[in-house]
Amino acid sequence: MTRPLALAALGTWLVLSGAHAAPEPPLSALTLVGPPVTLFKATRDACDGVDVPDASARAYRDASGAVALFGMHYRNRAFRGPSLDALKLDCGVVLESGGKADPAAYDDASWITATWTEDGRAVAALVHHEYRANEHPGRCRSKIYMECWSNSIVAAASRDGGHSFTRAAPPVVVASAPFRQEIGQGRHRGFFNPSNIFSDGRWRYFLASTTGWTLPGSDQSAGVCLFRSDDPADPTRWRAWTGTGFTAAFPDPYRQSVNGPATCAPVTPFPTPVGAVVRHRASGAWIAVFMAKVGPGFPESGFYWTASRDLLAWDQPRLFLAGATLYDDPCGAPEGLIAYPSLLDPSATGRNFDDTGDSAILTYVTLRTEGCTITSDRDLVRRPLAIKVWP
Repeated sequence: MTRPLALAALGTWLVLSGAHAAPEPPLSALTLVGPPVTLFKATRDACDGVDVPDASARAYRDASGAVALFGMHYRNRAFRGPSLDALKLDCGVVLESGGKADPAAYDDASWITATWTEDGRAVAALVHHEYRANEHPGRCRSKIYMECWSNSIVAAASRDGGHSFTRAAPPVVVASAPFRQEIGQGRHRGFFNPSNIFSDGRWRYFLASTTGWTLPGSDQSAGVCLFRSDDPADPTRWRAWTGTGFTAAFPDPYRQSVNGPATCAPVTPFPTPVGAVVRHRASGAWIAVFMAKVGPGFPESGFYWTASRDLLAWDQPRLFLAGATLYDDPCGAPEGLIAYPSLLDPSATGRNFDDTGDSAILTYVTLRTEGCTITSDRDLVRRPLAIKVWP
């Protein structure tokens, strides 16, 4: 979703803080039960040079019952097919990135990173938008990507089942830092990497990461925040959890003056963006998967999972696939890296694949390295897994 070397550095700013005692685990195990199978190989299956898997997979069933799956680069294309087991990349571009120098246009580099549809025709999308000020003369005092990188989550929508997406003019900002991109340069800033959108009754949710900020009267901690809405088709209705309610809004700082900016209460124990959240049908427990490198609470690098009853209190993360991730030093990963985990159940009862039975598919990306460089030679792979409840 970003330049790989920059992404590898992100793990330095997200730390566990203010964690409460983990609740009793509602599920006992998530176990891989088969070898990886390659769904997409960039060197073989790409439509052009920017076709690489670069985000966690998001899927839904369109009005005809066919499946669309997103998870590629900033020239947004979808995999399509009759089922999750028979997908092929469609070379039609559904949302292009404009590379525009005006940060208020929110059209520099954009990834479709979450989708939601009620009927398979109208599709709401959350777009991870990166403003890369170092690439636009005069927009950053530094030439270093990470020091100029400003992130926001903006809305897009489709009326044709996801064959094309448009943004409002000006785009609707779902979540932004409450200041313009030139403020606080020298580090990565903003909201980014939203999870999938998932449902609970009338409510829809997603989790998104922020690097936080310090402003007069507003100290936002870095971490992962939970957003809620009763209507994803109206992107202005998303609000984040503050610790007491879903009331925090993070509007466009270029068009709305922000007095006393809102803050959200990060949800632990996530040290990095959440790859996906699904609900286990039999137990009612929520399952979240994410990647982490070795550190406090994480004895090995790899993919971890955790479960929750209420989306706010999560149990102790458990490793289910070991391996160097995008948050590890690529110099020490000659076998390559793993990234962008997601869970999808082909038998999901919901149109948006936000529930699972006792078996599911882990999708993720493998990235090959050359020395200390992460290459664009990437595969999207899948592996079957089993979910076990306590006896």
